[in-house]
Amino acid sequence: MKPIINMLSAYTDAGARGNPGPAAIAVLFFEGTKLIKQHGEFIGTATNNQAEYTAVIKALELGRSMTKELELFTDSELIARQLKGTYKVKDAKLKPLHEQAKALEKEFAKISYSSVMRTNLRIWLADKLVNKILDAQTRV
Repeated sequence: MKPIINMLSAYTDAGARGNPGPAAIAVLFFEGTKLIKQHGEFIGTATNNQAEYTAVIKALELGRSMTKELELFTDSELIARQLKGTYKVKDAKLKPLHEQAKALEKEFAKISYSSVMRTNLRIWLADKLVNKILDAQTRV
């Protein structure tokens, strides 16, 4: 079992080409300024919001074995505000994803969600990974 890191920051991004369309996610984990893990994958057909939630869920799934305190950053203001409880989840297709994320967050002693601008370097890196995956998928 890997040692638990006191605090990690996770940066998530996702994209769907078409809405819905082919979609991919990316998660980058940082301990301070050091990138310690990255994950990216093609997730099939999804809307952009479904893909953004899937990226958050993947961050929670991966993060729970590495830390008990997670700061999660996304460029989706909607997703961050829904997870913080500021916005209600009205879209029936997003409700199960929201519930899955809320169930996973219980495995952390401390968790926070923030939305950041797409110009944030770490979000930009996650976006670059998403687009690399989508580019490779559409060439097949």
